[in-house]
Amino acid sequence: MTEAGLTAASGGATGGSERLHGYRRTPPLPERPGISAPDAPAEPPTRLGTDQPRLALRGLILIVPLFVLLAFGAGGPERSLQTLAPVTTFALPAIAMVAFYWEDWPGSSLRAGWAGLTDTLLLVAAAPVLSVAGQAVVAEVDLPALFGFEPGAGHVAMFPHTMPLAAGAFTVILQLTLVTEGWPLRGLGRVPSGIVALLVSWVIGAALYFTLLDVHGEPATTPGGLHELSGPVAPGAYGAWLTSVGAWQLVFFLALRGWPFSGIRRRAPRLLAGNVAVIACGWATYLILRHGLDWTPNRVFAVCGSVIAAILVVAMLFEAWPWTRLFSPLPGRLSVLITALVLTGVLYGVLSAVARHAQWSHENPDDWIGYAVLNALGMSVILHVAIWRRWPVATGTTGNRTA
Repeated sequence: MTEAGLTAASGGATGGSERLHGYRRTPPLPERPGISAPDAPAEPPTRLGTDQPRLALRGLILIVPLFVLLAFGAGGPERSLQTLAPVTTFALPAIAMVAFYWEDWPGSSLRAGWAGLTDTLLLVAAAPVLSVAGQAVVAEVDLPALFGFEPGAGHVAMFPHTMPLAAGAFTVILQLTLVTEGWPLRGLGRVPSGIVALLVSWVIGAALYFTLLDVHGEPATTPGGLHELSGPVAPGAYGAWLTSVGAWQLVFFLALRGWPFSGIRRRAPRLLAGNVAVIACGWATYLILRHGLDWTPNRVFAVCGSVIAAILVVAMLFEAWPWTRLFSPLPGRLSVLITALVLTGVLYGVLSAVARHAQWSHENPDDWIGYAVLNALGMSVILHVAIWRRWPVATGTTGNRTA
């Protein structure tokens, strides 16, 4: 499954796709992702495209229970935030690696169902390993605190202290993959390019963490305490800024499918323009929401996270239905974006109402909303479409393995 498969054409890779017998028989990654190719059609033809919205509605039968499990399953919203948010956030870069670079390998060599299960088990195993690595970066390895929502004295709680590192790594791997088109890593081959992308995202994410964050006042002198840092940015503000950048990554490269940068033929100016635009728009959005509207960083995080989740639902799960079938490319993509903005308001409004009726003793409800839309909903959509390839609701079709 390629980047095109993770955009409006994502449904083309399904549970009934062809099996690739062995890694050596997998085709090489194309030099440039299909999502940003200038000759890519507005709506790549897929046999599943005509099944929308029925296909997406069937998918919700699986996505909604997984959302509920992640958002509430650890004992309510607050405890789910404290225990599940860190480990699922550390899993996100690995999910991007499997979906964008490995293209569902090794599961792609197995039958439908087994493919998604194999990839999911791989990700489930990777999540705690990456979480422990995150502990080592921000403090020290502390296995009792890995899933403990109140680890006690001498321990550093995973939430919120490891979240900036995990979120930074995920934002970086999306920037490398979508905005920078995976260049030059894609030339290394599927598995090596994914591993290198994951490592690079961690290195850059850790560098940003140590350079930018201010953790004064944290228990740095106690055993297992956080490393004291003297950066200029508070962790909450850093997380809100990352989410603002992430929203624009998906606006340009999922909702608008690479427009307007896909029209730039030369790679260097195209990548430069995309990177500058995403970071500048993300920064401007954060400044407007934080200082212009006087929103808290928690609310900026929750609202921008709702934008990301809404785009995933509209552009990936529903394959931009019905807009790209009703209009020419640009009006269709703009309609996708408008629909996602409307859904953003619905998501934030509904989850805010839920949060008002929940018990909160330590955490900010907006942090739970951000976690619920990004990790519980957004990750569920990605797993269903990009990892499970819509199995079992879509079977018996040949996968769309566009180059």
